[in-house]
Amino acid sequence: MFKRLILVGTCLAAVLSASATMAAEPTYVVGSGGTYRPFEYENSQKQLEGFDIDIIKAIAKADGFQVKLVNTPWEGIFATLGSGDRDIIISGITITDKRKQMVDFSDPYFPAEQTIVVAKGSKVDSIAALKNLNVGVVNSSTGDIVVSDVLGKNSTAIKRFDNTPLMLQELYEDGIAAAVGDVGVAKFYLKTHPEKAFELVSDTKFERQYFGIAVAKGNDELRNKINNGLQKIVADGTYAKIYEKWFDAQVPTLPTATQPAK
Repeated sequence: MFKRLILVGTCLAAVLSASATMAAEPTYVVGSGGTYRPFEYENSQKQLEGFDIDIIKAIAKADGFQVKLVNTPWEGIFATLGSGDRDIIISGITITDKRKQMVDFSDPYFPAEQTIVVAKGSKVDSIAALKNLNVGVVNSSTGDIVVSDVLGKNSTAIKRFDNTPLMLQELYEDGIAAAVGDVGVAKFYLKTHPEKAFELVSDTKFERQYFGIAVAKGNDELRNKINNGLQKIVADGTYAKIYEKWFDAQVPTLPTATQPAK
């Protein structure tokens, strides 16, 4: 009986200790738009999931804080930081000078350049090779702008689609010779549609951009927590595992956050 009491007491102490730890960890409200698969989207249970969601959860775990995820429409998402309704935003946000005037960004966590998608064996090896070909883009996207520069904005060779899956289905059916779009979305499509023999072609003319995690201007404490957590998950291999889960084994080297945090 005495041994049982000791065991029960030990278990209770462990539970209380864990609860105290959880209580001591701050909780931050994270806004994320649920319409950009595979970065953030709602599953059948109306819960947010995706690459961005896994990343912010891993960062929080690594640096000792909790997150409350809230599906937040893209329009007006930045204003939620200023109003205090959200503490953090992670939503496939490209770091730009204009946005830096409104919010502060973490270190980059994802390279977000454009890519060319072609059938395996295609002779297309650069953006210049798209001339005289029918090329698919998502309407009004960065890919649309890039291809319009090469073929001409009013070129009838540019086929515009409402989304990437429609565009790549057209490529599969030989309705277009190539497609240009966001590398993350394209990689996810290739991963989830292995039956379609596609490959990606990069070009140095594509501008290298990065996604960042946003906090309110001047919130250096929270931004440092995020950067610290990001450094940790890069260093311990967690970032690579998440990247491979959603994309492929070609894990990028980020421009910062490559050394363990102290």
